[in-house]
Amino acid sequence: MMNPIRTVLTAALLTVATYAVAAEMRGDHPDTYVVKRGDTLWDIAGKFLKRPWLWPEIWQANPQIANPHLIYPGDVISLAYLDRVAVQEGPRAEAPITGIPLSQVEPFLKNLRVVDEFEQLPYVVGLEEDRLLSTKGQVAYIKGLAGAQPGQRYAVVRPTQRYNALDPDRCCDVSGQRQNDLDFRGRSIAGIEQMWSHLTPASKGEFLGYELMQQNSGTISRGEVAPNEVSTLVLDDSGREVHVGDRLIPVQAQPYDLQFFPHPPKQATAYGKAKVLAVADMLTSGGPRDVVALSLGARDGVDNGTVFSSWRVGSTAVDRVQAGFDRSHDTVARSGKVRLPDEFASHLMVFRTFDKVSYALVMDGIRPTRVGYELKHPDATN
Repeated sequence: MMNPIRTVLTAALLTVATYAVAAEMRGDHPDTYVVKRGDTLWDIAGKFLKRPWLWPEIWQANPQIANPHLIYPGDVISLAYLDRVAVQEGPRAEAPITGIPLSQVEPFLKNLRVVDEFEQLPYVVGLEEDRLLSTKGQVAYIKGLAGAQPGQRYAVVRPTQRYNALDPDRCCDVSGQRQNDLDFRGRSIAGIEQMWSHLTPASKGEFLGYELMQQNSGTISRGEVAPNEVSTLVLDDSGREVHVGDRLIPVQAQPYDLQFFPHPPKQATAYGKAKVLAVADMLTSGGPRDVVALSLGARDGVDNGTVFSSWRVGSTAVDRVQAGFDRSHDTVARSGKVRLPDEFASHLMVFRTFDKVSYALVMDGIRPTRVGYELKHPDATN
């Protein structure tokens, strides 16, 4: 039963000939598989295919399937003939299954975003009863929302990171990226630096954007009415606390896709350009179902559903047999060192894409995914 599921996922992602799909199927697949509640396309493909992110091709190779992106609990997937993979429709009482359950990524889809600037955004200038922090049911006073009308909804966001890319050939930056923690005003926190990054000024690396983390949301109850110079926002989310300096952006009606379909990258990326920038709510590493920020986005051909593999960049080791066991790393010339191979860590699926940065969910892995890891095609072997 495990192998047929994998075959389904592999075909869905890449358009290939039927014989090519057959080569990707595991040998012990059953003739049919009944889609169950709680299944995902990724899980099904993982059971029947050698490479789960290829599942779309099986559907696309069979024109009798009305919609290759919609299968439901109760559907019977036929795997008896490699040239006749078909879906027998089951009951339609439940929602279709997707690449991953929306419920697992929904909090992240609307909580993190990347912008080129934020200084011009309206901001919290005061809180109810002069509090230091406010949360659901309390009031925040907003400056810069001239013309705001009662009933308008806003998300309260906070700048948390500034991302810059570095040229690893110009300096010693281990990760090839620069990540600066920001204070409530969006300015770099003094004394907080990523290892090695401070050796190269931020201006030397391409600016990728500011990360904004959603803290809360609210509804305008009163606009700027003289002599007051602020608008009143009633907080209505039980999320993070709000404090002075937080920024406001309009609430998006649907900030994320309702379904996610895994597929390989549409274009190749030069080695050293695609990296893990950060791990949401973590310091440097994460595991399955954790969210990571990536140093490439829509301009690089990335869209929602793109799958990458993450790799620990190979170390440079001193050849102590040739150089001597008493030599330190810094005293050995390049010719006396050996570059070790990269090591596979995990597979990631992008669920939210911006121009230069995207966010992905760790789908599976054999070791933690860390900041600075290299991103490659999901089929990469080294």
